[in-house]
Amino acid sequence: MAIFPNVAAVARWQTNVRSEKAEFAGISVRLQTAAMQSLMKARAEAVQAHLSISPRSADAAQRNYVETLELWKSRVNPGLRHWVGRGLLGAPEAERIRNLPVREQAAEILRLEGRRLYFSKDFSKSILSSVAIPGASQHLALLALDVKEYDNPAVRSILERHGWFQTVQSDLPHFTYLGVSKQELPSLGLKMARNGGRVFWVPDFDCHTN
Repeated sequence: MAIFPNVAAVARWQTNVRSEKAEFAGISVRLQTAAMQSLMKARAEAVQAHLSISPRSADAAQRNYVETLELWKSRVNPGLRHWVGRGLLGAPEAERIRNLPVREQAAEILRLEGRRLYFSKDFSKSILSSVAIPGASQHLALLALDVKEYDNPAVRSILERHGWFQTVQSDLPHFTYLGVSKQELPSLGLKMARNGGRVFWVPDFDCHTN
């Protein structure tokens, strides 16, 4: 997926893409048309099994660029303070990184993580384990939904049958609409990762395509 560079690009794309809105338990959800249609089929199957599939919060689906930027900052700024406090990053360097444009800042954060200076909430793993680089979130593309019933394996199986998969290991409620069967996912450059009894589909950086 392309990275949206700014607020205007996200707004323009979300205005023009084919999408549908629906209300679930009082929460308005907007998704790309194919994603919404598959979600509705999954919900119908869940009802037949006496289960429910519902959004976790008001921002469970569509988000804007500013929201993803704030999530990014909520990891970057505490991380910079933490590593300065630990004496592993100089204060001037941290301030320089804090003031960089987003794309350059992301490159610097990933460079620091290459030195094991991680920017997750507990500073033990990559920032990308829980937040996307601003402009890269699947919520911006209207292809993601945070599901309230994410802990139910039967719900996860139903969503999987309809093209919805867990793709972020440290964000359990997050499901991404990929629109294909799990057998096809490796051909899209994804690999299966098991964690805590769950299956996630994550980028396979070791795969080679012709």
